[in-house]
Amino acid sequence: MSLFILIKYIHYASIFLVVSTLVTELLMIKPIMSREELRKLARIDALYGLGAVLTLIAGLTLWFFVGKPAAFYTGNWTFILKVVLFTLVGVLSIWPTMYFIRERKGEQSDFVTVPAKIRQLIRAEVILVWLIPLLAVLMANGFDLFR
Repeated sequence: MSLFILIKYIHYASIFLVVSTLVTELLMIKPIMSREELRKLARIDALYGLGAVLTLIAGLTLWFFVGKPAAFYTGNWTFILKVVLFTLVGVLSIWPTMYFIRERKGEQSDFVTVPAKIRQLIRAEVILVWLIPLLAVLMANGFDLFR
């Protein structure tokens, strides 16, 4: 039982890390930024990546090794949709991450125009990540969207 509690705690804490770093990115991103600001965003984005990896590892552990049987999750379309949204958020994060890594280099006082697409992707990530807890609550209570 204590392993389940530990993994569940890691899962929740890493979800908080994902959400908080994404919201921080959304609040910090501007149309024009200094390379110093982009360097800070790159560090925050690295924390986001760490949170996403921990969320994934803890989630897979809960799915396949501890807690409810895997069939409880695998047979539930609400859960599958939650996994798809998590994956989509991860895929959408690739472009901002690559942009932050690329643009943080150079003279720190230089200013860079941040493409609107990067800002839109971060907004989309935040919106999608806020839908995931709703699906988690529905799934945990046995609700299946397609049954």
